[in-house]
Amino acid sequence: MSVRHAEELEALLGDPADAANPYGFAAAVGRDERDEFPAEFCAELARAGFHLNYLPKEWGGTFEAFDRSLTLVRSAARRDVNIMPGTMFSIIAATCLQLHGSVEQQQLAAEVLRGGGAVGFALTESAHGSDLLANEVALSADGVLDGEKWMVGLGLRCEAVYVVARTGARGPGAFSAVLLDLRDVPAGQLERLPAAATNGMRGIDLARLRFTGLRVPDGARVGREGEGLEAAVKAQQAVRLMSMAGSLGIADSAVRIALDFAAVRKVGRAVLASSPWPRRELSVAAAALLAADVSALTAARGVHVVPEAFSVWAPAAKHVVAESCEELVRRAGAVLATRSVLREGERGAGLFQKLQRDTAVVRVIDASTLANLKSYAGQVPTLTEGGAAAADPEALSAVFALDAGLPAYEPERLDMFARGADPVLAALPDAAAEVSAALAADPSAAPVAALVEELAAAVAGLGGLTRAARGPGADPNALVDAAERYAWLHAAGCAVHLWRANRDRPLYGTEPGSAGWLGAVLGYLLARADGTDPRRRGAVLEPALDAALALRESGLLFTALPVRLATNRREES
Repeated sequence: MSVRHAEELEALLGDPADAANPYGFAAAVGRDERDEFPAEFCAELARAGFHLNYLPKEWGGTFEAFDRSLTLVRSAARRDVNIMPGTMFSIIAATCLQLHGSVEQQQLAAEVLRGGGAVGFALTESAHGSDLLANEVALSADGVLDGEKWMVGLGLRCEAVYVVARTGARGPGAFSAVLLDLRDVPAGQLERLPAAATNGMRGIDLARLRFTGLRVPDGARVGREGEGLEAAVKAQQAVRLMSMAGSLGIADSAVRIALDFAAVRKVGRAVLASSPWPRRELSVAAAALLAADVSALTAARGVHVVPEAFSVWAPAAKHVVAESCEELVRRAGAVLATRSVLREGERGAGLFQKLQRDTAVVRVIDASTLANLKSYAGQVPTLTEGGAAAADPEALSAVFALDAGLPAYEPERLDMFARGADPVLAALPDAAAEVSAALAADPSAAPVAALVEELAAAVAGLGGLTRAARGPGADPNALVDAAERYAWLHAAGCAVHLWRANRDRPLYGTEPGSAGWLGAVLGYLLARADGTDPRRRGAVLEPALDAALALRESGLLFTALPVRLATNRREES
């Protein structure tokens, strides 16, 4: 993945710590206080072509790969995650149209999006939330649309909208999709109303769309009758990738604020970063940040190589990133203490509160935690009970070797259900053996080798866990709990593969082959998989903090590859 584009964006947007920067932190806090949409910020990004980075080239976009787009979005979102609704909310409608839209429908969407407009996505309803099969908005046999959709991103300003409506009696096949050009809707057939305000990501455009006898024009139906919900569920896999960028942007700023404070604040003669309790909290936060980065970055590459696995990989990665970022914000807040709740009086006042509120919204923006886990819980037994399966070493190398080229993204290969073994965990026994052998040459890496072996044993036990979860008398939550454990172990497997495939290059600001960051990430993820406090893993997490401090001092984004940030003029007093 080239880092050049992200560095160019950083240079364009300038130092976010500059109080006069309209694309900086102070401006973001001011908009937040006023519940104001980031119109000027989004306009500047549009002038730079930011909104084209998720559009396919045949639509006039500049999309190359999801890992590039992920890094671009998190770079902008670290300043204000509200730019995501302003620039990225159309990705799900665009993906749906890539999957089953006609040439004419794709051209309409491309025209709107290239011009900086928006195509809304109307799926959920207030009365039913994530229970999509209960949705009531209906498209009659004679083409009349009635009912109200809820929480439609950019619904107050979008020029077109993709609507999933009921056309049958029951089941997933009871829903079809239409693409409406809202510039042509007769008066009285559509009412746009603001949705309930959110506590975080204040000022973003979320709307209720109320359809009253709206006559759907010929040619508006997308694809075949009955495939609307299937296309939407497949498209959400891409949306989860981009929502992770928002979580990572928030996480970068939260950890950076805490490290800036801990580097200069003294307790007695020692700065906080050297004091035992704050250092432990910061180590957990840094390990959570690196774990989230591993999970998101490898998922963004994996969707190009094995999209057939993404009905599980995407929501599992979403869970790890959302939960890890929520925890690291909490740990950073514990170190900041009173300063985490101040609204004024000190540099950065109000920003951390915004980050706390925003992360709570991003973690549920495309699905609640439970709905996300349930979306793939039923597939986990298929991936874990089938025994060992051969893994394609070339495919794995393409995913995890960060200097390897990626095949073109093919959304039509996305599937509702993963088929066969998980390529990450199927290849883990061989990878774990190789990594353990490599670490054995360095006595100081013995704790990391032990964690790799612990991971291999935990993964080997997943099949028995899922069998028990489906057995007679099982706890009704057991399968969802197994899905959560699977997510943490899958992320840990990604970390092992990432280290193995990049031993000759520096990752996270460390020397090539350094195992400290790997041990910290595995310690954190294994603790979360076990449902225990990561702090109990103790010193194994500290290399993550050392890595984060080194990245901070070098002015780099908290990610595996070196992305240089716009100059941060930190005040060290």
